[in-house]
Amino acid sequence: MTTTHAADQVTPAHGTGSTELMTATTALAPIAWGTTYLVTTALLPADHPLSAALMRALPAGILGLLIARRLPYGDWWWKIGVLGTLNIGLFFPLLFVAAERLPGGVAATLGATQPILITVLAVTVLGERLSRWRLAWGLIGVMGVGMVVLGPGAGFDLIGVLAGIGGASAMGTGVILVKRWGRPPGVGAVGFAGWQLTAGGLVLLAPTLLLEGLPESIDSAGVIGYLWLGLIGGLLAYTLWFRGLGRLPVTATALLGLLSPLVATALGVAFAGESLNLTQLAGFALALAALFCGQLSPPTFTRRRPLAAPPLTRLFTQNGERS
Repeated sequence: MTTTHAADQVTPAHGTGSTELMTATTALAPIAWGTTYLVTTALLPADHPLSAALMRALPAGILGLLIARRLPYGDWWWKIGVLGTLNIGLFFPLLFVAAERLPGGVAATLGATQPILITVLAVTVLGERLSRWRLAWGLIGVMGVGMVVLGPGAGFDLIGVLAGIGGASAMGTGVILVKRWGRPPGVGAVGFAGWQLTAGGLVLLAPTLLLEGLPESIDSAGVIGYLWLGLIGGLLAYTLWFRGLGRLPVTATALLGLLSPLVATALGVAFAGESLNLTQLAGFALALAALFCGQLSPPTFTRRRPLAAPPLTRLFTQNGERS
């Protein structure tokens, strides 16, 4: 059994323009995920985190399978089981638990710690050199997000906090494994996303039916919410995300996740009548700066060599000529 690295499977984007375009399209994924908090609280039935996760994953995954018309093969069966469990089966319900039990800002801040975890895992699992540049911007990004979304009235429910940390850890590990294993030859990003969404949905099926059950009734708003989270926040977002992971540095891609809490905050201002004070605006700008700077390559500093002193004979000769 062999382990395939992403570099062996995916051709990186060439040129500055193509890299910028890939970064921009990949950023659409966390932007879509940033709508989860508003959709969950405003449209979905309350107190059903498992069913919300199931409805977001399984239908979208089956649609991805129908579009791709490919099934896993060989050792990709168990790899997809692992990736689907981490990125979908664990992450989705923990995300919804955190969104229901915590203020959106607290949940978003916990999720914003994911780039830091990914930077550490990139060193321990992928064997990459520690990027102090992106680690520093990750810390600055978390600080900025915290300034935006945490206030004196923020609540800290223990289960919600553990769910937020667990969700960030699960998906962070899944992202690293996606980067390590790459994407199998001949399988597009839609099929790869469909595999994982289906696997994660199957992992969620039994616990949802046994522990929680499906909502007794789903109104039109709930249908719209499930469709949005499944098609846009699920299949489309994960297709763009996994495609970007194959072509961009993993630590830089992880920093794009800071867009999710910022979008959640902006939607709160636009639709929930919230407002931002000067501290929050400063934090918003700080988080955006961290996101932008994290996409850049770390600057290299070279020491200027001191000018060599002229030989004594030349010095004396010059003095003699001047005199």
